[in-house]
Amino acid sequence: MSETVLHVSKIRQGTVIDHITGGHALDVVRILGITGRESKVITIAINVPSKLFKRKDIVKIEGRELNPQEVHKIALLAPHATINIIRDFKVVEKQRVKLPKVIEDIVKCANPACISNSNEPVQARFYVESEDPLLLKCHYCGYIMEKKDVLQQF
Repeated sequence: MSETVLHVSKIRQGTVIDHITGGHALDVVRILGITGRESKVITIAINVPSKLFKRKDIVKIEGRELNPQEVHKIALLAPHATINIIRDFKVVEKQRVKLPKVIEDIVKCANPACISNSNEPVQARFYVESEDPLLLKCHYCGYIMEKKDVLQQF
């Protein structure tokens, strides 16, 4: 039985997010606010074989470069992801995502009684206890959030 290979076109300008944790490409697309109704080409590959990991996902976004806050959001879900910036069909910048030690104003505390969920003028702040598995500790109430808590917010 012969194996069929699908070739995906290169993009002229934009971003390729590689080494996304297998099965999380659609979560990454959702946190970036991509709906599919944009006029840009979006390519999503899910559960493709990987030499480093058993499986990985890849997202290619034509005509868009990610800002630092978007990169931090991706790091919450895919701590091993790499971001490749493409210009004129060439990779001009490659970076591994890295969560900062402190996360501010990206997610809210999952504890409804936390002061950061009140009408008080406080900014949500978390300390990264672990990247994989994801564990975030709330600065205000000490609540420990997991990846599932973060996914529910996007």
